[in-house]
Amino acid sequence: VSLVESGGGSVQVGGSLRLSCRTFGASANTYCMGWFRLAPGRQREGVASIDSEGRTSYANAVKDRFTITMDTADNTLYLEMNSLKPEDTAKYYCAADFRRFPPPRIDSASGCLNGFLHWGQGTQVNVSS
Repeated sequence: VSLVESGGGSVQVGGSLRLSCRTFGASANTYCMGWFRLAPGRQREGVASIDSEGRTSYANAVKDRFTITMDTADNTLYLEMNSLKPEDTAKYYCAADFRRFPPPRIDSASGCLNGFLHWGQGTQVNVSS
């Protein structure tokens, strides 16, 4: 299984970007997938998660600005990011768990509770004022 992110770039404050994470080698019938970000000097932060039941979770810092979706037709995870702020600057990674057992569990605060087995290489997002 491999995950390939794209869509990062440089935008000004208030701008928008859509990140994509294409999955290869896995069926998207059962999954829990998420976006994380890592900025210099900061700990890795979970941004958003989604499971195959359509349940989602978001970090408080991105609620009402970011939207996570999964297109199972082309096995691609998306993160629509609007009203971007300088503090959104980070490298964004997608992560996935395609196991059927244990079944996906998602919590509105913590995201995918079973953890992740697969990670992408990341895509950089820079937001300038």
